Amino acid sequence: MKTKKIVYYISTGLLTLLMLFSVSMYLFNNTEITKAFTSFGFPTYLIYPLATAKILGLVAIWFINNTSLKEWAYAGFFFNFILAFFAHYMISDGEQMGALVAIILLLVSYFYSKKIK
Repeated sequence: MKTKKIVYYISTGLLTLLMLFSVSMYLFNNTEITKAFTSFGFPTYLIYPLATAKILGLVAIWFINNTSLKEWAYAGFFFNFILAFFAHYMISDGEQMGALVAIILLLVSYFYSKKIK
């Protein structure tokens, strides 16, 4: 049981750091993120709502005891990472590995969260 908790907290912690880095890029390096969104063909008005959703998802995973909200947060992150992976893959910028790492961390965090209950 102790090993499962360690794996959960490490994977969730790394996922959190990755999301906080992403949010900080959205907020403090908006010019570069706007260029990236434009190259993907995404509307740039999604940048700030997406940053907010990522913060709320982290709050749900770490602090909310409502199982449904946690499931929605994990699902939202999963869809975000899958879409990010394919967006990078489709424009061939070679940046899809970050999304792949995020997917792996998310899946480990999710499945180990079920095991430590």
